[in-house]
Amino acid sequence: MGAAVRRLDLGYFVRPASEVGGAEPRVEPVLAYLVRRGEGLILFDTGLGLADDETEAHYRPQRRSLVAALVSAGVGLRDIKLVANCHLHFDHCGGNPELSGRPIVVQAAELAAAQAGGYTVPALVDFPGATYDELVGEAEIWPGVWIIPTPGHTPGHQSLVVRQPDGNIILAGQAHDFASQFAAEELTLRAVRDGVSPPLPTYHPWLERLAEFDPRRVLFAHDGSVWEPS
Repeated sequence: MGAAVRRLDLGYFVRPASEVGGAEPRVEPVLAYLVRRGEGLILFDTGLGLADDETEAHYRPQRRSLVAALVSAGVGLRDIKLVANCHLHFDHCGGNPELSGRPIVVQAAELAAAQAGGYTVPALVDFPGATYDELVGEAEIWPGVWIIPTPGHTPGHQSLVVRQPDGNIILAGQAHDFASQFAAEELTLRAVRDGVSPPLPTYHPWLERLAEFDPRRVLFAHDGSVWEPS
């Protein structure tokens, strides 16, 4: 992955078979990413928050504390300069209250949905010291670090692009559940650009924007696999 980006293991949960579309449930990791730049450290996603009893029973989450994960990376909460969440469901913003006062980069549409109710755990969104840097669309938040809207899973889902000398990295969050899904859409885009006649599968329109960064690695929130170009 390169020295600039480090994966953090923040636990896992069990997605019921009813949500998987198969006969068995599926155990999914909860992954966050620490991005080290000259300007400081960015934390992309913060792990599993405590939800209501019904949600806890539904997903049976097993948490690894954010502090422990950061310590394993040789840093602490105080070292984080900026937070970005791919979206504000409880399994992606659970550690945000521990980073009170740090700017949290979020799409305005995502924050509005989260604050409207019935979307996530309210205490993980509106907490003492919550400081949001709301974006509408894409932005270069630090030199060589871009936020790109990747809606679909939620209206305000976003991904983080990190420029590196050895190839750009995309932290895609839950834009796709699996690297294989991203790979399938990337191949579809290639087929379209190659002029392959229809019918072809559909792909998310924002994939064209991500492709402009010529990524060498794409990493995900619930899949330990990494997409790399063939």
